Amino acid sequence: MNLNRVSILVKRTFGILILLLLACIVAFPVYYSFMGSLMKNADIVSSPPRIWPEHGLTWSNIVTAVHLIPLGRQYLNSFGSTLAITFSQILTSLLAGYALAIMRVRGAKIWFALFLGTMMIPGEAIIIPNYLTIASLGLRNSFIALVLPYLASGFGIFMMYTFLRQFPMELVEAARLDGCSHLRILWSIVLPLSRPAAASLAIYTFLTHWNGFLWPLLVAETPQMQTIQIGITQLQSPDDFNPGLTMAGAVMAVVPTVIIVALCQRQIVRGLTAGSSR
Repeated sequence: MNLNRVSILVKRTFGILILLLLACIVAFPVYYSFMGSLMKNADIVSSPPRIWPEHGLTWSNIVTAVHLIPLGRQYLNSFGSTLAITFSQILTSLLAGYALAIMRVRGAKIWFALFLGTMMIPGEAIIIPNYLTIASLGLRNSFIALVLPYLASGFGIFMMYTFLRQFPMELVEAARLDGCSHLRILWSIVLPLSRPAAASLAIYTFLTHWNGFLWPLLVAETPQMQTIQIGITQLQSPDDFNPGLTMAGAVMAVVPTVIIVALCQRQIVRGLTAGSSR
């Protein structure tokens, strides 16, 4: 009995140590970027590298970054476009998932296969047709251009369909007998019970499009319309190597995502495991 307890204790201790090691590996780049944004370049380029500044902390890198790029406007562009895309993908995914899984419209399997097929096409493969479409509509360098190609998502439809396939149909049938329309059922019954999956999709979509780079680079032509991910690249110069300035920009871009993951990690796990069992 004692040997079993010792064996369990050793296994738990070993597991905790492994998790701590992995956590340090994941967290160290974030820590070093944050500290690097507050270091002088002499500390950053020193050999061996310093994890704590010898010459003290400084806010000059962050202040310089704020003055070099229109940070407030680019933050607003990033938040606005990302929130619009997130809301739109939740709405379209929920509607499509409801039609396919609960209403079971004619040809549902064919439609689902088509939506699933879009997940197999790399985004880079359709970026030129999307750009030509935006250009032909005269929407370049506009907020609509940042949002329009991502109003719906094959992954979002797949996720909501998979979740709603296990939805208790007894509730839907009872609501139909009471005279509820499909929109009323969707709003009053399906949506409240689908919050874990919808929240997980919202967080995934927000993080994905907040970090988007290639599409905003193509359609946003002026600094006033660019997102923060494009703006921080302007802090780099081949003629002036300033790692502290680059790290300051990276920290300003990554702070929202770190906050969201830290606050919503439980919701992320719930959404990923929701629907795994009836």
